[in-house]
Amino acid sequence: MDISLIHETSRRTVDGTISYPEVVADLMRAGVESYLVDYVGRSSTYYAADGVSAPVVVPLKLSDLPAVAIDFDTAAVKAAILDSQRHGQHYRDFTHRVMRAGVQGYVAFLRGKRVTYFGRQGDQHIEWFPGTPPAARAAAGNG
Repeated sequence: MDISLIHETSRRTVDGTISYPEVVADLMRAGVESYLVDYVGRSSTYYAADGVSAPVVVPLKLSDLPAVAIDFDTAAVKAAILDSQRHGQHYRDFTHRVMRAGVQGYVAFLRGKRVTYFGRQGDQHIEWFPGTPPAARAAAGNG
């Protein structure tokens, strides 16, 4: 994996100077297959597409993060995602919103074109990348 590109992409994400489609493209170019954002652990872990290389852990450098709410509010999570997709919401604002909505973390599956958000009690929401065809969703069993 291209560790310097991973760190640069992470920095640009936190700075709000890169769009999510650019994040995906850069991470795939860096050899990343998936990544885990852990809000409680204040880190992101990047996993290699080769399935062998050691993961790369990058601290989440956002200050003043709220506590993760106990209850998972799916509607609030979806609204935060939609604001990011449609209005270019800053990653910092997105992070604050989803943590208040009960998101403890999420796993982005780049090749699988989806993100699984999870809460403190095991609640989950799967969000497909925009433009993912319904046939691909149905084939994955998550229409």
